[in-house]
Amino acid sequence: MQLPRLPFTPEQASTVSGEVDALYTYLVAITLFFSVLVTVLIFYFAVKYRRRDANELPQPIAGSVKLETMWTVIPFLIAMTIFVWGASLYFTLYRPPKDAIEIFVVGKQWMWKFQHTEGQREINELHVPVGAKVKLTMTTEDVIHSFAVPAFRIRSDVVPGRYTFAWFEATKTGRYHLFCTEFCGTNHSGMNGWVEVMEPTAYQAWLAGGGSDSPAAQGEKLFQSLGCATCHRTDTQGRGPVLTGVFGKPQRVQGGQDVTVDEAYIRESIVNPTAKVVEGFQPIMPSYQGQVSEEQLLQLIAYIRSLGAPAAAGGATTTTNGQAGGGAQTTTTGIAPDAQRSNPLNSTSPRPGGAGGGGASQSGGNSNQMPGGGNSNR
Repeated sequence: MQLPRLPFTPEQASTVSGEVDALYTYLVAITLFFSVLVTVLIFYFAVKYRRRDANELPQPIAGSVKLETMWTVIPFLIAMTIFVWGASLYFTLYRPPKDAIEIFVVGKQWMWKFQHTEGQREINELHVPVGAKVKLTMTTEDVIHSFAVPAFRIRSDVVPGRYTFAWFEATKTGRYHLFCTEFCGTNHSGMNGWVEVMEPTAYQAWLAGGGSDSPAAQGEKLFQSLGCATCHRTDTQGRGPVLTGVFGKPQRVQGGQDVTVDEAYIRESIVNPTAKVVEGFQPIMPSYQGQVSEEQLLQLIAYIRSLGAPAAAGGATTTTNGQAGGGAQTTTTGIAPDAQRSNPLNSTSPRPGGAGGGGASQSGGNSNQMPGGGNSNR
């Protein structure tokens, strides 16, 4: 449902923006109607039932079943329309379609970092094609942030240690503001950027302009450098479970519980490998908490997820820039991501223990956890 743009509201630039505005219009209309009704009735009853004589005694008024039924049923029906409409819109907003383009988002004081599946990296600017569904997989390196694009009518909290999701389908080309709408520190007001919506041909040309390896390819290199392949072999002879084709499927863990191998489970298996140990394996995998960044965790997840695709094994090792993986990665501005100043007041140093640094020193220990960086049998 598309309604005319309401006064003092952002531009409608996504498929759900009209639906969100329609619901808010309905809520505002109900609020105004009953506010006016109650105000008018207050004055009407004040005049009608005023005391006309000092000795006047008011007549008792008996209750009315009909009236009481009306003021019970009508508000109930109105409340149910709000609930049903709001629930329907909620499920639309927070259930990303399966055919959506996926983009990884990492929040950090005070910047937004994006990585496309083709390998392009961006900071505080996101390029997307018009008319395409886009899914955002988001996490944060420090405190709670909130990703919001008012023109698309989307907003989602970005929480440490968790993955949250949002999606949109832009209907107009142009540049639209994105914000952090959760207070996150002294420079919270500066944590904003732009979403650039482009025509599909222009978007493809922009993607072809260069970039680093895809997240899956980077995840594969990290998987090898941390020694994960030592235990998580492609056959059943390793000390960890085979990871091919496990993403999205149930996995039996110790205690008899079945868990779904999704982004959250893989992340937990890397940073807290003893939390849910796969049945039949021992909890000997070391934790990589603090040794791999949130971006690297997303890359490992992308790689493990790609193992379920028939063509993933060949494509995962290809790159978009022709390098074997040792070259420096840059954003679309040509600046290395770790060299960007995420704090305009004080420069932020790269996090120690990068893709293969601190983690590689632990990879010698064999472990039995699920998919994570390092030798694991889970």
